[in-house]
Amino acid sequence: MQYHVTAVVVSYSREELLAECLAAMDAQTRRPDLLIVVDNASTDHALDVARTFAATAATPTQIKALTANTGGAGGFAAGIALALDAADSDGRIPAVWLMDDDTIPEPTALEELLAAADACADQNHCMPAALGSKAIWTDGREHLMNKPRPRTRLIKGTAGLAGFPETYQVRSLSFVSCLLNADAIRALGRLPQAGYFLWNDDYEYTTALLRDHVGYYVPESVVVHKTRVFGSSDADPGPRFVNEVRNKIWLWRFSRGNFHVGEQLAYWPKALRRWGLTWLHASDRQSIAAYFRQGWREGWKEQPAPTERILADAGLPSLG
Repeated sequence: MQYHVTAVVVSYSREELLAECLAAMDAQTRRPDLLIVVDNASTDHALDVARTFAATAATPTQIKALTANTGGAGGFAAGIALALDAADSDGRIPAVWLMDDDTIPEPTALEELLAAADACADQNHCMPAALGSKAIWTDGREHLMNKPRPRTRLIKGTAGLAGFPETYQVRSLSFVSCLLNADAIRALGRLPQAGYFLWNDDYEYTTALLRDHVGYYVPESVVVHKTRVFGSSDADPGPRFVNEVRNKIWLWRFSRGNFHVGEQLAYWPKALRRWGLTWLHASDRQSIAAYFRQGWREGWKEQPAPTERILADAGLPSLG
């Protein structure tokens, strides 16, 4: 099948990693048709890096410089809005490929995702709503914080894909190399929750997309996720634990419809287990407990600001 792929890279003050990410984009065996770099008001030379790349790259590149740091959630919301507006209308299937600036795709990363999309269409007679790459750390170990669990209750489609022995169907995906079907985004009718700022925005958004649709984890597509430290999803997050707890509560309060009834029953046991493991593994348990209390208070007493308000001055096209 023929695809029009718009890649979105969200950047914030990591100029060296951004340069490496963009170079890897340009070195893909199947390059994106368009690359959009969303700069979250970087305080270093990341924006200059993006502009220099755009002037010389083989991949057509656009840059969106935001006036304030809106976090990963706001950056991806802006990037998706721009990507949908730029989607080709010549009959090709539009897709949006998402990643942060610390994600370095291996040369065949996009090619393998599109091959998996073809396999899904052939096998399930439907396009996947989302596909995710395997993320490894700098030493080659799989980055467990980005590895999704297999979907336990299939709504449609097969558990795996022929020709992709390691691939399996999932219920959520990380935005660390995530290929979204643009038509599925339009059908959902909204962008990620920019009010989350960071953490769980990808979980909230992909659970909405995949509630009644098919998505796969595709380990044949590989990216290097250059986080500062290696860890799983319950590794010590420091002050970001406030966002983890607050956003999980917000997800329950305002996005509970993303889940079927059985999934809703399993939500809190899974969240509590993860929070407990985070506390257990923390180097400073007293601080983690304080961050938990702050996130708990904010989660129940506040609500996320609307994405449209947060990005009001960004000059973004509407989803309609």
